[in-house]
Amino acid sequence: MELTSKQRAYLKSLANGTDPIFQVGKSSLTPEFTESIADAFNTRELLKIAVLKNCGDDPRMIAEAVAERTHSKVVQVIGKKIILYKPDKKNPKIVLPK
Repeated sequence: MELTSKQRAYLKSLANGTDPIFQVGKSSLTPEFTESIADAFNTRELLKIAVLKNCGDDPRMIAEAVAERTHSKVVQVIGKKIILYKPDKKNPKIVLPK
């Protein structure tokens, strides 16, 4: 499933008022970090991640790697902020526009 521009805009608006719940630091992507993000998708469908200044990796590359490992979609990478979306299979809370 690929997100349309209308769906991306809707998800961006939902994520606009939220604070990042994860921070990628100097150690970049570790298996534990990826696992904790995957666990967070059990309770949330939309996650915001901040990439700290001391992280040497490109935020877009981090977003793609995390999305691939957690089977989620990259909604937006702007500056050092990443927004990821993964719908709940059983009981989706976010209803995307068509």
